[in-house]
Amino acid sequence: MRICLPIVAETEDKALRKITHPWPEYSPVEILFELRLDLMRDPKIERILREKKNKIVVTNRRGEEGGGFHGAEKKRISLIRKAVLQGADYVDVEASTDRRLLDNVKAAIADQGHKTLLIVSFHDFRSTPSEKLLRQKVAECADWEPDIIKIVTWGNKDEDNLKVLRLLPYARKNGQEIISFCMGEKGRISRVMSLFLGAYMGFAALDQGDESAPGQLAIEEMIEILRVMGRGNGDLGGQS
Repeated sequence: MRICLPIVAETEDKALRKITHPWPEYSPVEILFELRLDLMRDPKIERILREKKNKIVVTNRRGEEGGGFHGAEKKRISLIRKAVLQGADYVDVEASTDRRLLDNVKAAIADQGHKTLLIVSFHDFRSTPSEKLLRQKVAECADWEPDIIKIVTWGNKDEDNLKVLRLLPYARKNGQEIISFCMGEKGRISRVMSLFLGAYMGFAALDQGDESAPGQLAIEEMIEILRVMGRGNGDLGGQS
């Protein structure tokens, strides 16, 4: 079971301090970190990728999908491509990205021997679409032949959680690794339950006040919930 902790930091030095903090062992949970380039003032990550002890997901989220990057698309994707060349374990790119730009990222991944896994994502910060439309989004993401699909929506009502959670067995039945949950207070339950239903990874904040998205639980809260539900203290099931 994997849990990814987004790093909200303005500089490489601040991000590195958070990543190298002596975090406790949450065995057998694998802890990863997500570097949000769009939230950094000067997104330099060479030293982070060189000194990392945990696997790193590199994201450069644009404003339309809840990110902080508002520059030219070519520049945004060039930073993702650079992360591939510098040894990022994962890169996350939106499915709506221009095909030529995303092909450049895929070419860089191939040139590096596919050491970087590609996440192709879709985010809806307003609502959770119908299950039919969500399955269409899964198909659009899968068209890029990524290693992992990520579908994240906004939970306006409790039943929205069921829509996104049903994507997990749907995608995995077709042999596709997937991350799927709802954001917002209404979506908090899906962040936990997605892990039980085979999501490739979940997301939690380093601490309260360090959230990168609405409804994110702190890692200590997530681990405690898993423990209470009988999936903690060495008894976590599912994938490794």
